[in-house]
Amino acid sequence: MNARIAWAGLPAEVRAGVGAILGEPVVEAATQPGGYSPGSADRLRLTSGRRVFVKAVSGEVNATSAALHRREAAVTAALPPGLPVPRLLGAYDDGTWVALVLTDVDGRHPHLPWTGPELELVLDALAEIAVRTVPEGLELPRSGDSLRGAFMGWEKLRRRPLDGLDPWAAGNLDVLVELAGHGTQSMAGEALVHGDLRADNVLLAGGSAVLVDWPYASRGAAWLDSLSILIDVNTDSPRGRAEAVLGTRRVFFGVAPRAVTGVLAGWAGYFMDMSRRPDPPGIPTLRVFQRRQADALLGWLRLRLTPVT
Repeated sequence: MNARIAWAGLPAEVRAGVGAILGEPVVEAATQPGGYSPGSADRLRLTSGRRVFVKAVSGEVNATSAALHRREAAVTAALPPGLPVPRLLGAYDDGTWVALVLTDVDGRHPHLPWTGPELELVLDALAEIAVRTVPEGLELPRSGDSLRGAFMGWEKLRRRPLDGLDPWAAGNLDVLVELAGHGTQSMAGEALVHGDLRADNVLLAGGSAVLVDWPYASRGAAWLDSLSILIDVNTDSPRGRAEAVLGTRRVFFGVAPRAVTGVLAGWAGYFMDMSRRPDPPGIPTLRVFQRRQADALLGWLRLRLTPVT
């Protein structure tokens, strides 16, 4: 995780722009930990006692993060009522700094490693979202189209080998390339997909799970977000735990095993390829996290593929 910019450390014009959205002064700010953005993340208390959440980032520090904030503002504003997501109250954008003002969630991230009750709570919430189609008027990309390039990681690793790559992966590159391609094709569907779910994008509050950070929203298969959570579980849990949970969740019933394996292979290749790149501006811990995810996914893939390889 990265060190956050505090509310008081934001430029005066950004705080003034947010203040214009709020309509009243800020009397207290609490910086929130976690995440992989180089920007701020603060719960604010206002003079009326009302609380809001504000996140801000500078395009000069990381242009991609600023673009993601703009995308998140557009998506969140268009999400229908009744979903377990924060509501967008307004956005500030001066061309360099982008700040989002959202309803506050008085909650916490799930514990890591994931506990059984918290995992069930989140997967139950995702099961409810899985039956929702993308609302009319909300233009979202297809999940497979969004991830087609990302899921070419094994092809890139085959062309430019990585020193120290797991011997099992190195000996099965052709299989992994084929599986990742199949994974892209297996994402088709009409469900609303968050697209970037892990513990730091979930808040537990009052016995409910709230999903935050929606810039990667897409239209795809109803089981994709549940699989993303299980990938997060797999990163910090004993091998085989995520696989065992997968077999108990209704959203996966009827899904071809090869489809799930293909998506896992696609993410593994993406994380492995990205982990060897230089740190992105302002996010010095991301590559280490991506390598941990890649290594853990390789263990899961080996578990699923051992009978046939």
